[in-house]
Amino acid sequence: MKVVVYSHDADTRARMQLAIGRRPAPDVPEAEIIPVATEPALIRLLDAGGADVMVLDGEAQPAGGMGICRQAKDEIHDCPPVLLVVGRVDDGWLATWSGADAVTSHPIDPVAFAAALAGLMRQRAEHRSAQAGG
Repeated sequence: MKVVVYSHDADTRARMQLAIGRRPAPDVPEAEIIPVATEPALIRLLDAGGADVMVLDGEAQPAGGMGICRQAKDEIHDCPPVLLVVGRVDDGWLATWSGADAVTSHPIDPVAFAAALAGLMRQRAEHRSAQAGG
């Protein structure tokens, strides 16, 4: 399953990728991680249908994950589910505004991060199965 990891910061992308590992839970498909560092690259990838699940850094610069999430949810038909990583736990309400499907915060807790992502991967797999009629 294609998991897009977006952040302008290479260290943040690396921490996210480490938390994902090969698969965030035993009952989900292997994650094909696609790291993305810029908003234009992310939008091109989404327009091409190249993501099953997105992990967006809410603290990314100059385009934050919250705004990108909101735009994607408004503009992309069948938008992939989004795990938004916010700067503080108290920013969870902003994640709700953005349309994120799940939220976690910095610093990344690998167990909570993997659990949230696995939930979104299950959701996407079920959605795809339902679309295929099975």
